[in-house]
Amino acid sequence: MLTIKLPQIFRVHQVPRIFWEYGIMSGYRHPKSSALDCVLSSFQMTNETVNIWTHFLPAWYFVWRFLVLSSSLELWRDPYHWPLLIYLLLVCLYPFASSCTHTFSSMSARARHICYFCDYGALSLYSLGCAFAYGAYAMPEHWVGGVWHRYFVPAAALNSFVCTGLSCYSRYVLGSKLQRRSQVETAAGGFCPSRLWGDAVAGYCYHLLFALLTGFLFASHLPERLAPGRFDYIGHSHQLFHICAVLGTHFQLEAILCDARSRRAWLRGRLPVPGLPGTFGTAGLAFLGNAAIIGAFTAALPRAP
Repeated sequence: MLTIKLPQIFRVHQVPRIFWEYGIMSGYRHPKSSALDCVLSSFQMTNETVNIWTHFLPAWYFVWRFLVLSSSLELWRDPYHWPLLIYLLLVCLYPFASSCTHTFSSMSARARHICYFCDYGALSLYSLGCAFAYGAYAMPEHWVGGVWHRYFVPAAALNSFVCTGLSCYSRYVLGSKLQRRSQVETAAGGFCPSRLWGDAVAGYCYHLLFALLTGFLFASHLPERLAPGRFDYIGHSHQLFHICAVLGTHFQLEAILCDARSRRAWLRGRLPVPGLPGTFGTAGLAFLGNAAIIGAFTAALPRAP
């Protein structure tokens, strides 16, 4: 009979410092796990298990929403929906990248750095996806067609480079998590309702609420900082942070869909039809730029102390 031996679990003092998590005293995987061990560990209780599943399952939920919407709205054929298409693709990307990061980050110290570099890049690109959707459907009426509106998406693309670069730099040079996501999540939590009151505003407000909770949980390390060791497996701040981030994205998506439907006639009378250079061209350049930043920091890793 074939038996599968689950990976061994360690306490904090048994793994190198780079693997330590604030307030988490046990549940660590071997710091040189194989890829198979990492996958198997997602089916046993470690301090990363809930982190893995709280983004892996939502990633498939967003993929399902993308497939349904791509069929019902003809996302690929209708240029009006191209910004929404880009947003949906990046909404699917960031929880999947996060789940992979938490799954494979125990393969080695170098692999841990690379996994988190990719995680930062995915979050930065998600912030750009938000800008595409806000700029296309949720911009306040008195800003539509103005200078700020014209440069909103290019500025967000530049911001994605800055966020990824600073996050990777803080991890590479400081060996710290204090700055690694702050810039990215601030951009991703942007609040840009189309008008003072309307059907979509409630969704944006819920999104803002969960974005604030996400930032608070990530920065505060609550509740584990109050009782180290008590929340190693279930209930620590990173798990709660994942749940709030996904809920916020859900409400954001619903609000954007509401604006895209209700404001279509008004927006099409005031804005040109989105073109390939301003949508897929900008998104493609941003993807390549962020990949280049990640590649540069990855290449520099062997020289890191």
